[in-house]
Amino acid sequence: MSTSGISERERRDPQQVPRQSPGGYTAPLSVDGRAGLVPPPPWHYSGDFLVVEYRTDPAAVIGLLPVELEPAEDAGRVAAIFADWQSCSADGRELIDPIQAQYREFFLVVGCRYHGEPASRCVYIWVDKDFAMYRGWIQGYPKKLGSIHMTRVFPVGQATPCLDRGSRFGATCTANDRQIARAIVTLERESESGPTVMSPPMHNSRHFPAATGSAPAIYELVRAGGYDRATSPVWEGSADLTLYPDALEDLQALAPREVLRGYRFSFGYTVDGVAVLQRQRPRLEPPSS
Repeated sequence: MSTSGISERERRDPQQVPRQSPGGYTAPLSVDGRAGLVPPPPWHYSGDFLVVEYRTDPAAVIGLLPVELEPAEDAGRVAAIFADWQSCSADGRELIDPIQAQYREFFLVVGCRYHGEPASRCVYIWVDKDFAMYRGWIQGYPKKLGSIHMTRVFPVGQATPCLDRGSRFGATCTANDRQIARAIVTLERESESGPTVMSPPMHNSRHFPAATGSAPAIYELVRAGGYDRATSPVWEGSADLTLYPDALEDLQALAPREVLRGYRFSFGYTVDGVAVLQRQRPRLEPPSS
């Protein structure tokens, strides 16, 4: 499985990856001088993933792509991803205050193309901590707050599944007092390919509205970077996925028509900014005087 999303040149020398300057990433200090909500990058991540790949209506996926991105060859293929993360900044201080380090999220990723090359895009995402939501906005992820739970693995005891044939893993997401998604994966074997929708580079939009007028102050197509990527052995198996109809978002448009496979693995990497591909013209003009 390739989860790199970067070229071999970028893997060997992350300094060659075009990135935004980290300047301005730290939230302002409070009046008593305490640190901001999000320390500046680099940000290190380690996490467990539960992924269900499926097919939906290709037209619904294409309708969520900005004009700068083209449909994928298999346009209706989607990855529903649950992640249980632990993260920290450069000095790792968050790791001894876990509420600053740990969070979970659920997101839907679709395939697409950029200038003919394979790409991916996060179209919906929920997260259970404010610092992760704010950090996601910086990187172009359209994060909203939700509640996410996942089956965990421990090295001992009867209250844990093993990474072995027949083990079952579940995950749920709710938001705004509504059910968003539920997944169950039953492991069968180690995977030769792993999930594929999330493998190409992630192409998201940094979109921040202006304080006045309707035109956004920032509207950029960006490519997520990252280095020091590592993936555990990937297990795969049969899967069930439900996207619920009562969400505030129109998730039924992306409801599964065919569930393909489920995957369970661990993944880690480091983020230090994004590559700005296009500074797009606003789609909405300020109101005329």
